[in-house]
Amino acid sequence: MNSEAYGKSYERGFRLTVRFLMSRGVCGDSAEEAAQVAWTKGWERLGQLREDRMVVTWVNSIAWNVIRSLARKRPLEELPEVAVPPTVNLAAIDVDRALKCCKTAESLLLRQHYFEGHRVKDIARQEGRTATAVRIRLLRARRSARAQLVGAAA
Repeated sequence: MNSEAYGKSYERGFRLTVRFLMSRGVCGDSAEEAAQVAWTKGWERLGQLREDRMVVTWVNSIAWNVIRSLARKRPLEELPEVAVPPTVNLAAIDVDRALKCCKTAESLLLRQHYFEGHRVKDIARQEGRTATAVRIRLLRARRSARAQLVGAAA
């Protein structure tokens, strides 16, 4: 291929190279810059071109390699931390599902202690029981809930 034919190919193919790069996710300015570099490198290495009709494909592969080498050299930017408050409390949904597996009395006891924040002493006083009895009921309720969840998962 001579310089005049390469010039005509450049006129026809430059926009195609830019479009090729943009179709691969490269932004417009970077695509034009890489296409220009690729066509220049193609001109410098014109002796390596085997088939004249494949010039645009050949230059597109050079352009893609230019983009890849730029990406390797460019340091990665850290993404900014975006604080997004949770809109749905997934843990509460999971716990509610788990408590539905329990007996009603166990479920109420677990809710009182873990979610409403009542102390064991307060629950014992309210129900007229000893603190030890409430602790044992909590232990049994936890074991029952765990057994129900493991059984449901299997």
